[in-house]
Amino acid sequence: MATQTPAQTAGDPTPLESPIGLREAKKQETRQLISDHATRLFIAQGFEQTTIAEIAAAARVAKKTVTNYFARKEDLALDHQEEFTAALAEAVATRQPGQSALTALRRALQDAIAAQDPVAGFSGAAFARMIADSPTLTICLRGLHDQREHRLTQALAEATGTTPDDITVRTAAGLLGTVHRILFQRIQDLTLAGRSNDEIARTLDAEATQAFDLLEPALADFAT
Repeated sequence: MATQTPAQTAGDPTPLESPIGLREAKKQETRQLISDHATRLFIAQGFEQTTIAEIAAAARVAKKTVTNYFARKEDLALDHQEEFTAALAEAVATRQPGQSALTALRRALQDAIAAQDPVAGFSGAAFARMIADSPTLTICLRGLHDQREHRLTQALAEATGTTPDDITVRTAAGLLGTVHRILFQRIQDLTLAGRSNDEIARTLDAEATQAFDLLEPALADFAT
């Protein structure tokens, strides 16, 4: 429902949602429908073997509708790319005053592990297997990790008043990005090994502490 404006009196009826709001809601609903059917097909028959035409037929939309919402087939499988690539930079940008980048990223990952966040790697065995069995998705995921590190580099440069090509900034981003990359893959490996999310969370909580502790001597005060 729309927010009441000052011109409306207490006796006025509550206005209906605007046509623009309804259209946007419908677009989001269609996008989610397509994504859900695509994921189901990818898991059932493999990413490489599934066609856009099959996805369109399953979602009961035109093939062009699928490509209008998802420019690449990979985007159908990895549907939270913006959230994933922005996560580390956002943790740095929103950290508390006086808090180091390392501390902010450590806490953000601990929160994600505690919540068993799918974006952090808790995707479930079927989804993890789908990615592991697809050379295309494996390469795409590697590229997303690279993008995430690049955005982290930019955030660290802004936080320290330097430039993204500064060697200290690039090194710090590389170290922090690598820890996140390793822990993400660790979650995937344990998932494929048949471990439950609760077991994985307990294991990763301890391992993340070890991994970040290794960086403390070098980065404890960086970007405070």
